[in-house]
Amino acid sequence: MRLVLLSGGSGKRLWPLSNDARSKQFLRVLENHQERLSSMVQRVYGQLCEVGLAGSTVIATGRSQVEMLQNQLGRDVPLIVEPERRDTFPAIALAASYLYTRTGASLDDVVAVLPVDPYVDTAFFRRIQDLEKLLDRTNADLALMGVKPTYPSEKYGYIVPVKKENHDYIQVDHFTEKPEEEQARKLIAESALWNCGVFAFKLDYMISKLAALNLPVHYDELLKQFNRLPKISFDYAVVEKAKNIVALPYDGFWKDLGTWSTLTEEMATNQIGKGIISQDSENTHLINELDLPVTVLGISNAVVAVSPDGILVSDKEQSPRIKEVMKGFDQRPMYEERHWGSYRVLDYTSYEKDEEEVLTKKIKIKPGENISYHCHHMRQEVWTVVKGCGQYAANGVIRPIKPGDVVIVPAETMHAIKADDPMELIEVQIGSQLIEEDIKRKYMKWEEIVENCSFIRS
Repeated sequence: MRLVLLSGGSGKRLWPLSNDARSKQFLRVLENHQERLSSMVQRVYGQLCEVGLAGSTVIATGRSQVEMLQNQLGRDVPLIVEPERRDTFPAIALAASYLYTRTGASLDDVVAVLPVDPYVDTAFFRRIQDLEKLLDRTNADLALMGVKPTYPSEKYGYIVPVKKENHDYIQVDHFTEKPEEEQARKLIAESALWNCGVFAFKLDYMISKLAALNLPVHYDELLKQFNRLPKISFDYAVVEKAKNIVALPYDGFWKDLGTWSTLTEEMATNQIGKGIISQDSENTHLINELDLPVTVLGISNAVVAVSPDGILVSDKEQSPRIKEVMKGFDQRPMYEERHWGSYRVLDYTSYEKDEEEVLTKKIKIKPGENISYHCHHMRQEVWTVVKGCGQYAANGVIRPIKPGDVVIVPAETMHAIKADDPMELIEVQIGSQLIEEDIKRKYMKWEEIVENCSFIRS
């Protein structure tokens, strides 16, 4: 069996920690077996390793999440990177072509697709493996996995079975999306399942869909013609048109951690980061990513979340409203993770009179990692090393760099830095337009930089 994890999305439901660059699956607020903070994607990948599925797993994602995935999972996990966002059908079609032409997968192989961030017991992933047998048994177009409901939820979609069936699986009649509570009760009485977004198909099923659309099935060619794929969800493009769908019940723990209320219920501690929660503040959580202390006095049933992007103070039951309240609020992400480390924006100022912007970042680089050899056209940078030693490359020359060193990087200067130790530096950008797209990369690997530069020992 091959697995495709769908890692997409951005949003405001877990603002201010989630933003356009950092989706909920990357928030390090859960605790792993070593009692260290980990993210949803790290938890899921660890569970896949436990059941022996990690080696056959690929992740379909967009360009904006590549470096964050590499930062949290390493560079060995295969990533299928969409050239642009075009919904779930194009993402799954591209993944299918990758499996078919890049991994040597057979057309008879079963492919299971699931979200990258389910909060479940490891048994959930063992149950996914049973979808392969179910497809062989029933010869269905699609095999879904549904969760046996524990209460009449209005937040989830339901998989509704054909009536009067007595199997260890269900034949799907139709789907109902987020019903009212009374209707949800009736659906549960009819043995309906929560739709958890997990489904499987034979690889031939998706490859034939591409052929029917007169699109190439070879991955490299489909990548070039990605914009020809219809911008539509997999549900609308495939599921609603499939004639034979079966579903496998999962009778175990499953939860969607999509709001601050549900997320804090699964946190091992009620406080992350610097601060104080008074004893009379019952069922209150504090998540603080800044170095400033935050004190919560006499406020119960609340979440206080503090990040470089902003501050949220909310009653837990009201916290799902954040997406609606933040609609129209737009600012650049103030924190991002990259494959080499992370950065946090400390200050941003725009001087309209001088048509100049100034942006100050704190950059952390992991030991042994490097920032690419690149240049900028619209800005100069000033780097001040505050921690760790490393090597700095500029215009063909490499020299050592240490705490206290200050480096001025004029516009159009090719430059890079490698950390020998855990390194921190303050970067001040000054220019007419400070955007992440203002970059021209030449070499990504430090070995390439060394081959094309000379050393100065000092």
